[in-house]
Amino acid sequence: MIEDDGRQWAGTRRWVEGVLAPGERIARVRELKGGWTSRMRRLDVEPADSNGSGDGGNDGGGQGYALVLRSFVKPFYRRHAPALLAREAGVLRLLEAGRIPAARLRAVDATGEHCEDPSLVMTHLPGSVRVHEDGDVPRRTALLAQQLAAVHAVAMPEQERPRAWQAWTSPERVQVPAATARPRLWERAVEVIGRQAPAHRGCFLHRDFHPGNVLFTGSGQQLAVSGVVDWVETSWGPADLDVAHCSTALTLLHGVPAGMAFADAYEQAGGTLTADGGDHLYWRLLDALAFAPDAEKVAVPWRELGRTDLSAPVLTQRLEDYLQALFERYA
Repeated sequence: MIEDDGRQWAGTRRWVEGVLAPGERIARVRELKGGWTSRMRRLDVEPADSNGSGDGGNDGGGQGYALVLRSFVKPFYRRHAPALLAREAGVLRLLEAGRIPAARLRAVDATGEHCEDPSLVMTHLPGSVRVHEDGDVPRRTALLAQQLAAVHAVAMPEQERPRAWQAWTSPERVQVPAATARPRLWERAVEVIGRQAPAHRGCFLHRDFHPGNVLFTGSGQQLAVSGVVDWVETSWGPADLDVAHCSTALTLLHGVPAGMAFADAYEQAGGTLTADGGDHLYWRLLDALAFAPDAEKVAVPWRELGRTDLSAPVLTQRLEDYLQALFERYA
């Protein structure tokens, strides 16, 4: 039996084992780093006649393989788990027939009827999250842009579309850094998002697309996207909003030039953004201001992945410089 922050997960384990093929068993459980909203665990599954090596490979075929268990353990996300997990389960089913590299759904207990925490279990995707500063950053950025354009190209009948997009901040909720030397810059940014949202053409949005939710394999010319994860926020809305979110994340991870380059890479990959600079500025600022004052929410999982250089002062400075760059280009 495995302990999880002082609580046993025996019920969750029984539930997962109930969806395995006859004779299969959970041989090993490993924590996956980099998550914020959920507790993520890799479950190595083996047949009953396995030698117990625990090294999972492909799914099925009488040999070991791996699953991923997502569990909402924080009170806020537990309350919203039924809608979040139902949405992700639906999206994973939708994507099974397409070319987006997403996991396959195995089972979902959105209300925690059988599990200690509301949970979803899915297939394990190859690859790893890459957030380090290295020579692959430009190529990763281009691949991220290509993958996001492919996500936005997913077509579906109107009756099957996900919920409409939601803003993650508003003028009254923006937290301006206390020590900023450019208060007028922040005031201007807040004023922009105080206007009515621009008219836009909707498309299928991941809504939380950023380097922490994309898996890569290889390096250099062999670098490739191997998976896109975390579909709980999937929405229908403007492509600019997904581009804005990834741009902000790239800014915080790698600096303002990386964040400013992403929209161009997205359009080069065949994606379409609004032609109106002021409208695009609205979407970029709406996303960026949701990270204020110091982007600590994303910094915690990124530090777990090795980016210990991302201190609050560094992130705050990058976010402020990014606002300035957005005004210089799009205002």
